[in-house]
Amino acid sequence: MEATSTEGRILDVLEDDAQASYAEIAKRADVSKPTVRKYIRKMEEEGVIVGYSADVDPKKLSETSIAVVGLDVASERYVEVTRTLRNLESIESLYTSSGDHMLIAEVRAPDGDALGDVISESVLDVDGVTAAHPSFLQERLK
Repeated sequence: MEATSTEGRILDVLEDDAQASYAEIAKRADVSKPTVRKYIRKMEEEGVIVGYSADVDPKKLSETSIAVVGLDVASERYVEVTRTLRNLESIESLYTSSGDHMLIAEVRAPDGDALGDVISESVLDVDGVTAAHPSFLQERLK
């Protein structure tokens, strides 16, 4: 993000290390711990920060397969489809997209077969999803 605002500097630290302590964030963002606490609470309440996660190398997961799935959706069903997909446990992340597909989903399952089943039996069964285009992740390079 490379921002000069207090909020931007705090977000830079969190994006680099989501597990950083308030003390570490304060030091790296050049602000006090109470300021860090205040800004983080504000950004969480405003939905700027929507969660904290770990970066995962899919090749090193022995019991999890991951796919990024481009989803085509009937325009008139978009709101219902997104609401339904957001509630599927196997969907880790869901994004809107301006690319080839309306939605992009990160789908996880125990193995490739289970991942295929989730896509064909859960995702494609959602009324309004017209196509799913999975890309199975192999190895994290950065």
